[in-house]
Amino acid sequence: MNKRHIWFYSSLSVTVITLVLLVTGSSVLTIALDKNDSVPLGTFITWAGMTALPLTIYWGIKDLRTPSDTWTSMLSILLKIIIVLAILWVPISFLLAGNISFSFSEKETFQGGQAAMRWFWRLSYGIGIGAVSTIMLYGIGYLFRRK
Repeated sequence: MNKRHIWFYSSLSVTVITLVLLVTGSSVLTIALDKNDSVPLGTFITWAGMTALPLTIYWGIKDLRTPSDTWTSMLSILLKIIIVLAILWVPISFLLAGNISFSFSEKETFQGGQAAMRWFWRLSYGIGIGAVSTIMLYGIGYLFRRK
């Protein structure tokens, strides 16, 4: 087994484990990592899963790592942007929320308020939807190339 296979299976495992924990609402997500109970383990588990999802696609499809045509080149760029956004998810979310537990309130100011919350959810959903859309668009392009 080469390094690419190890990276692929590692990313896939992290993605699946994160999905299971999030879907089941596991109590592991609420474990506090500090004495003030302000840093939940779920933040970092979600971050690992959000980063692992596009990395699974990246390591799983050779054509998205080394594009062979214009279409896969565009999808490869899109996937790399999604990977960067996933890596930066915690820092960006912290700037939006003003706290590491990403809780928002009815503040009038942007940071920690409702407008920032909308941007937080756009970023969070955008990473997942973008990764899934990339693989779907790749699959559709693959079907058309075969014919």
